[in-house]
Amino acid sequence: MPEPVPSLLLPAEQQPLFGRRIVITAPRSYALRLAAALLDLGGLPLFMPTIATTLLDDYTALDHCLVQRSSFDWIACTSRNGIEALLHRCAHLGLPPTALQACRLAAIGQDAERLATLGLRVDLLPAEPSPQGIVAALAQLPASPGQAILVPAPLVEGMPEPDIIPSFVAGLQQIGMHVTRVPAYRTRLVDRAHYPIELELIRRGAVDALALSSAGEVAGLLAMIDDPGDYRQCAICCFGPYTAANARRLGLTPAVVADDFSSFAGFARAIAAYLQ
Repeated sequence: MPEPVPSLLLPAEQQPLFGRRIVITAPRSYALRLAAALLDLGGLPLFMPTIATTLLDDYTALDHCLVQRSSFDWIACTSRNGIEALLHRCAHLGLPPTALQACRLAAIGQDAERLATLGLRVDLLPAEPSPQGIVAALAQLPASPGQAILVPAPLVEGMPEPDIIPSFVAGLQQIGMHVTRVPAYRTRLVDRAHYPIELELIRRGAVDALALSSAGEVAGLLAMIDDPGDYRQCAICCFGPYTAANARRLGLTPAVVADDFSSFAGFARAIAAYLQ
């Protein structure tokens, strides 16, 4: 049986996304990983982050929770940004990453790998890589009602907050958990003045797809677009059903909704299958 040829050594013309321009709206913390997945399939990623994720000015609330970490049964890590914020504040407080092991840790998708590289044990990795997947998995544990869970979450500025985290908190409360939501990082809109070239390419129909990996990115994109006709020639591609639901709520019609949203590789494959 012949050995498979590494994808990056195949002729470019044989790649499923050869010649396809795909705008990535994710912030830097995610954009590089999605770009790598698209490049692996021959795509031409264009960076146009519609939101930015940054540190907070005031970490009093999160620092207090970390000092009092033994009062929590769980920490819910719903994003890579949340994990990095936790690690940043642990370092500031002089705590090793293993201090987080005072609680049980829940994480989703490949975010669990980040924790594993630090020697941390992930106690709950739901089958569905989403905050609601965490709720569903915790609901199966008899001890969950009455337990305390810390939810590091974004502080959203300049746009309506997507319903992902509020729905997550409500779901945890519905199964009887005591939820402490605390700001861990900031999510804000990016000024469209940074992207005259990218927006012009979209208007001209020179872009094949818009890759949206979060509800915040959808809101950010729409804040940059003057007329829905500007993106009529682009395939709207969503990283899973939750991003797609928010896109529909804001008036977009997704052409691609990735079934495998545990990694950006699955998202890239879904885009490739549609554009081929």
